[in-house]
Amino acid sequence: MLRLGLTGGIGAGKSEVSRLLSSYGAVLIDSDRIAREVVEPGTPGLAAVVAEFGPGVLAPDGALDRPKLGGIVFADPEQLRALNAIVHPLVRARSAELEAAAGPDAVVVHDVPLLTENGLAPLYDLVLVVDAAPETQLDRLVRLRGMTEDEVRARMAAQATREQRLAVADVVIDNNGPLEELEPQVRKVWAELSERMAGGTGSAAADPGTAGSDG
Repeated sequence: MLRLGLTGGIGAGKSEVSRLLSSYGAVLIDSDRIAREVVEPGTPGLAAVVAEFGPGVLAPDGALDRPKLGGIVFADPEQLRALNAIVHPLVRARSAELEAAAGPDAVVVHDVPLLTENGLAPLYDLVLVVDAAPETQLDRLVRLRGMTEDEVRARMAAQATREQRLAVADVVIDNNGPLEELEPQVRKVWAELSERMAGGTGSAAADPGTAGSDG
C-alpha cells in the first residue's frame, strides 16, 4: 500500500486533483466528506457539536447549518479548535476503517484539507500539495463560488500559509493556470506512483518531486 496525503488551500483545486486520481484507480479517502458524514442527523458527532455551540447551529430540518457554523468558527480560532476537537477524532477513526478495507496493493489518497495545520505530514508516505497563489484562490472563490472577499480572506487566514504547505510537500502540482494544464500534471504523478507500486517500493521513502513549474 502507498499512502498519499493530498492537501491544498481553499480554492487551489485539490478536489479536481483528487477526482482525477480516483478516476485513474486510486482509493480516495475524502476527509471533508467523512467530516460531513460524522455530523449527520442522529450521529454522536452532531450531538457533540450542538452541545458545544448550541441548537442555533441546526437548520430547521435538524441537519447542521454549515454556513452558520462556519461563520462562527472561522471568525474565532478558539471556536475552530473546539469544533476540530470534536470532528477530527471521528474523521481519523473512519479514515482508518476505509484504509484497512483498501487492500495491500492500493494507492490510497487521503484528501486532507488541514494536513499541514495539524502536523499530519509524517503519517503519509508522500505528501502532494496542490498549489495556487492567494490571488488565484481569491479570484476563483469569489467568481465561481459566490463567496465575498471577506469570507474568502477569513477562510484563508484560518488555514496554513502557502509557504507552510510547500514546506511539507514531496510533490507539488501547480494549479495557477487553466484547468487543461492540470490534468497532464496529475497523470504524470499517477504514472510515477504506479511505477513505484509496480516496482514493489510500496511505502518506502520517496524522492521529493515537483509536477509543473511552481514550488
